[in-house]
Amino acid sequence: MTLILMLTALSGAALADTLRCGSQLISVGDRMFEVQQKCGQPVSQDIIGYKETVNHYRQVDQVQVQEWIYGPSNGMYQYLRFEGGRLVRIDSKRGK
Repeated sequence: MTLILMLTALSGAALADTLRCGSQLISVGDRMFEVQQKCGQPVSQDIIGYKETVNHYRQVDQVQVQEWIYGPSNGMYQYLRFEGGRLVRIDSKRGK
């Protein structure tokens, strides 16, 4: 566990469940339109691909996976990953 924390610190990247956009907070689970309302237009928006999921009816669905990038803010870039229109991951990484 300690090794993982050290490697994350050395790489300049961090994971978070929330991100501050001005006076607003976004959180894992938020919808794309909520993030865009609070944070504005990202500097980059890419469709990464599709992911298969199993819904509560045990049916296989395909959902779109997107990555949005914000920043730099104080030298940091924010990488937001969406699956099926919901925020699932927030990464922060220092710009080079």
